[in-house]
Amino acid sequence: MDPFIPVSVPNYSEKEFESCYLYYIDRHWLQHPQRSNKCVARDFGHDSVVCECNSSYCDSMGSFTLPPLGQYLTYLSSRAGSRLEAGQGRVQVNSTGAGLRLTIVPYQKYQKIRGFGGAMTDAAAINILSLSAGTQDQLLRQYFSTEGIGYSVVRVPMASCDFSTRLYTYADTDGDYNLDNFTLAPEDIQMKIPLLQRAQALSPHPLSLLASAWSAPAWMKTNGALIGKGSLKGRPGGKDYKTWAHYYIRFFEEYAKYNLTFWALTTGNEPSAGQMTNYSFQALGFTPEEQRDWVALDLGPALHASSYPHIHILILDDNRLLLPHWAKVVLNDVHAGKYIHGVAVHWYMDSFVPAEISLGVTHHLYPEYYLFGTEACAGWSPLDRGVKLGSWNRAEQYAHDILQDLNHYVVGWTDWNLALDQTGGPNWVKNFVDSPVIVDAQRDVFYKQPTFYSMAHFSKFLWEGSQRVGVSASGETDLEFSAFIRPDGSVVLIILNRSSSEIQFEVWDPAVGHIPCTAPAHSLLTLAWNTH
Repeated sequence: MDPFIPVSVPNYSEKEFESCYLYYIDRHWLQHPQRSNKCVARDFGHDSVVCECNSSYCDSMGSFTLPPLGQYLTYLSSRAGSRLEAGQGRVQVNSTGAGLRLTIVPYQKYQKIRGFGGAMTDAAAINILSLSAGTQDQLLRQYFSTEGIGYSVVRVPMASCDFSTRLYTYADTDGDYNLDNFTLAPEDIQMKIPLLQRAQALSPHPLSLLASAWSAPAWMKTNGALIGKGSLKGRPGGKDYKTWAHYYIRFFEEYAKYNLTFWALTTGNEPSAGQMTNYSFQALGFTPEEQRDWVALDLGPALHASSYPHIHILILDDNRLLLPHWAKVVLNDVHAGKYIHGVAVHWYMDSFVPAEISLGVTHHLYPEYYLFGTEACAGWSPLDRGVKLGSWNRAEQYAHDILQDLNHYVVGWTDWNLALDQTGGPNWVKNFVDSPVIVDAQRDVFYKQPTFYSMAHFSKFLWEGSQRVGVSASGETDLEFSAFIRPDGSVVLIILNRSSSEIQFEVWDPAVGHIPCTAPAHSLLTLAWNTH
């Protein structure tokens, strides 16, 4: 038929048109934007499954669009095997009478989200590059592209860490206080930088790169080694501290040559580690007093005078059990405080320290500085070590910690290695841990762990600028939850059920109505709906 010949169209009544439109919307929203290719599930004998991906196939949510006002979308992942399974329903005018009600309280406003991501360690880069070009691309897409899970933050170690295959810094020439011989490593030039450029090319938004150093060169340190207990020689304001500040600037200059610009730096990975006798891998010790004075006298002024005054300085970069003490020492000093933007926290040993007395108190004392999660991984503790393919329990640990952090003013959460091999390495000191993506180079495949989907329930939906709002439960419940209003006014509610029972409840958003809901046992649920 000639497309330009007008054809007669039946005259539908408004009611007929509406029912036809709703049918179309239902079919269309569920079939197209979600395009959710199914997970190719593999069971390795833990409590759930991984999803296997290769160069030509990988389950993916695709880019999604919210349905019109009056409808909502749900995404479910569970121990039983659901992975970001899409569902949809219509908002009800009247209450469903469920025993439990979660009420959105939009006028209670809290922090705004910065982003979620992972770390491009040497180990992660080695593993990604061990795959064929097509599978590498598939893996990067899973994290960074619009059909992927929307990672926007990448932590970049400055030189080596334990997830390297050798010990090195960028200035290993003795006594090179001018850093005349500062050079990036082959690991940067041949591996990390090309992968970061590819990730950036796939991402619809500029990535927020975050730089963290593990150790200064050995010749600048009290112990003359990259590992073990040691700090910078002399004192803040002295030549070693000044050179160490300059080292950061040189790093930014070298990366800028490859068109990679940084959003933030941390004052150094886990300063408490460098105060431990016989610490087994790269570390640089700082007391909070030394960190305060180094920022005030050396790092702050050097950054301010450089071409990178916009780069944010995040202090601590260590476990929250050091809060609020560490923040008090550093941020109470006006000379240091004026250069600092935020406080970076790691998740290790979180179970020993309530979020309220560490994160909560720090936020209430210093509301003008943001809190940001910079490192987390499963499989780090001696009791539960290394890779567990398909562990749902670890997915719940992630979701629980992220929800707890978000409910205590944290603005972003960064996982550790973007990809590891099946042993949880390489790691030169054999400190093997788990990762959301595990690579099997032999078969040219990678496995997306349950923790990958835990991250996705947050990273895919909580765009930068989304603001946490109040949620109140009508009674006691095992559910854990957090709600956000995104920049476009839509609402996202993330719910974790770690219990072994299905829980029925309803969500009431006064702006739109009632949403009947079920959280299956051991599940993670993201709901999203428009408010206008």
